[in-house]
Amino acid sequence: MFGGSTIMEGSGKMLVLCVGMHSQNGLITKLLKNKLEPSKVVKNNDSVTSNEEVTNSDQTILQRKLSGLTNMIGYFGLVSGFVLVFALIGKYILVNFIFADNDLDGNIFSVITNIVILGITVVVVAIPEGLPLAVTISLAYSVMQMTKDNNLVRHLAACETMGNATAICSDKTGTITENKMKAMQCCFNQQFTTALPTYESMYKVTRDLIVEGISVNSAYTSQIKKEKDGVDVQLGNKTECALLGFVVDIGKSYQEIRNAFPEDQLVKVYTFNSTRKAMMTVINLPNGLGYRVYAKGASEIILTRCSYYLVKDDEVQCLRGEEMKYLSNEVIPSMTDDGLRTIGLAYKDYLYKDAKESEYLIDGEIDWEDEVAIREGMTFIGVIGIQDPIRRGVAEAISKCQNAGITVRMVTGDNVGTARTIAVQCGIMKKDDDYLVIESKEFNRRIKDSEGNICQEKLDQLWPRLRVLARAEPTDKYVLVRGMIESKSGGTREVVAVTGDGTNDAPALKKADIGFAMGIAGTDVAKEASDIIITDDNFASLVKAVIWGRNVYDSISKFVQFQLTVNVVAITITIFGSIILPESPLKAVQMLWVNLIMDTFAALALATEKPVSSLLNRKPYGRNAPLVTPLMLKNIVGQAIYQISVLLIALYYDEFLFNYQLIPSVHSSVQHMTCIFNTFVMMTIFNEINSRKIHGERNVFKGIFSNVLFPVIIVGTFGAQFLIVTFGGKWFMVKDLTLRQWGVCVGFGVGSLVWQQILISIPTIKSDPNIKRVVVGKSTVPEHEPMIQMATVDTEAQVVMTEEETMMSPLMRLRLHAFEVRNQLRVIRAFRSDVLNNQSSSGRSIGERIEVLERARCNSENSL
Repeated sequence: MFGGSTIMEGSGKMLVLCVGMHSQNGLITKLLKNKLEPSKVVKNNDSVTSNEEVTNSDQTILQRKLSGLTNMIGYFGLVSGFVLVFALIGKYILVNFIFADNDLDGNIFSVITNIVILGITVVVVAIPEGLPLAVTISLAYSVMQMTKDNNLVRHLAACETMGNATAICSDKTGTITENKMKAMQCCFNQQFTTALPTYESMYKVTRDLIVEGISVNSAYTSQIKKEKDGVDVQLGNKTECALLGFVVDIGKSYQEIRNAFPEDQLVKVYTFNSTRKAMMTVINLPNGLGYRVYAKGASEIILTRCSYYLVKDDEVQCLRGEEMKYLSNEVIPSMTDDGLRTIGLAYKDYLYKDAKESEYLIDGEIDWEDEVAIREGMTFIGVIGIQDPIRRGVAEAISKCQNAGITVRMVTGDNVGTARTIAVQCGIMKKDDDYLVIESKEFNRRIKDSEGNICQEKLDQLWPRLRVLARAEPTDKYVLVRGMIESKSGGTREVVAVTGDGTNDAPALKKADIGFAMGIAGTDVAKEASDIIITDDNFASLVKAVIWGRNVYDSISKFVQFQLTVNVVAITITIFGSIILPESPLKAVQMLWVNLIMDTFAALALATEKPVSSLLNRKPYGRNAPLVTPLMLKNIVGQAIYQISVLLIALYYDEFLFNYQLIPSVHSSVQHMTCIFNTFVMMTIFNEINSRKIHGERNVFKGIFSNVLFPVIIVGTFGAQFLIVTFGGKWFMVKDLTLRQWGVCVGFGVGSLVWQQILISIPTIKSDPNIKRVVVGKSTVPEHEPMIQMATVDTEAQVVMTEEETMMSPLMRLRLHAFEVRNQLRVIRAFRSDVLNNQSSSGRSIGERIEVLERARCNSENSL
């Protein structure tokens, strides 16, 4: 018994075993402070990292990826800046002092200062200043919108982490189910129905006994209240509330019955306990005729105490073998198979006179303390099947999670049968699935070694197939979550989300990558340990958090794709033009406009894109996937090639393109450089539209008006550029352009949209970043078991081919298939060589393995 427990009845002695930090609440507090582990984790074959290694970093998955990306960009920008400065200084020395043999003068300091300023500008342009703004805007916007979807985000980074979730460990009661027990099926007068009857369809005597018996034979503290919004709220015992709800559903008032039988006027109440498995209440019959005993409890228990059953109005028959078999072998099992808890109802009359066979004649004083005599020989009214129904939309939400590559597991305190049924009904698993549904005792037996310590290797063999953990103890969820996060059995660590509402769930909520606490039923301790609070306690709201998390990740990826393209083009043109031409084509103030002003607005436009349902049609990115995917890299490089090529052409074919009078110092022409600057900005604006899609979608305009800010920013940026070119003058070192020149600049910008369609048609060969490779002989093979990994790679390759199949030419598909087969042959040869080099006592097993590999090689060569 834990501290804070309520004593319902009886008396006894209590021995205090532990208090303070040694009590159960104290252990939970220690787990929350990371000062205690429930059991020592045994390392096996380096299969798990230390807890400190996993939890030391406070950065989220996206933050770690962004840190790596920005460091790489910073190094690239710094090197580019130094290269440019030294190249320009060297060029100046060669031209003015070696080839021209000029004398040193004070002008050299001004020239070097301008060169250094240009180098600093290149470094500034290389650093993505808009990236932190894009991250902040995207997270803040998502948090604001998630609140409308019943997700109260306590930690800003949690919403983007949820987008990478690969597993969800969820409670059952109150999250998957409504936490409102409800009558679902019934059997009265030997008539079994899966739909609840109406008051008029039942026999008069039967319905009166049901209404009166349920109303008085339950704790008067159990009630059903209606809120202002019309929602029924169950107060008190949930089982009794389900029966009271049945009374309300058939149109009767239990409160009127209770008013007729006040609690203080009840003759005797036998409260429910684990020994009785039932509750009985004795009331006075009207007009002093005698007494009536109502009973309710577990259907099997009530049935064994009955000698008669109610057939129809005022007709009672003996409960014989056939009727007993019908109830115990057909009705009750049918309800339990549907995951229902069966509650039996019965009654017994004590009369002073005119007692029938099923009634008992009062002869002297009734000994109400003789409980055994009171409960025997009762008349069976019927059985009601009750259940905590699954919330509306939960089954669909779980299906969406599974389609999105997220595995849902249920951790509950219910028994295995009920937990399995609920799991099947809500779609966590199917009846014929070969997944594990085990109790806490079996779970702990399988994951612990002979010394009682948790063995990570054993846990790794268990959790991938585990779908339901029943009769869970307070620390079981924590052990499961911790083991999943630290496991490396699949090549990469899981990103685990956990839901919980009780104080016992707090350690698991804090340990998880994302902890979800219930806003209605959750305790304050659980809420404090969580990252996100679900305000409506509905699992479906958790799926909305997944969508927003993935949208945050994609929004930032869109901006990264846009920003890197701008940076690569600007730096390349600046370095190339500064070395080849007398001066840089893009001036410092112009690059600052592109980098600071335009990129800032681009961050605002791309970071506020609304999520779409298709985000749940792909697998999570995972912890180790690069932020810049191969498809994004193709778009960045492809667009950079197009823009650099256009700008170089514009540099050397300016008179033909822009149709202005050629002057002696053409490369110093302000109008010419203005055309270069304007062309670059136009291509950047239209490439911002291309950056809306990062998964190879062709229609880059789809949903463009769903985000009002995006078209406004595009039009506003275009208008600002027009004002700069027209009226910027000396401030921006530009000159007004003619209509033809504007048309050429805009035409090159539109060309980036056409070029993007060509880039999409070029297939992207995807690789799995999660497979670590080690050298075996002269070849490289995956670190995991070769034969198993080969099948995995083949499946993933098939998925990739399916995604890109419609965009590939037959020749390209053939080349990719050949590439895949060649990799498989390389793996087979490497593994075969490794097997032959190993000394083994079992020559037969090696020979069999080589034979298998030879057959696989032949099949692969035939395929090739």
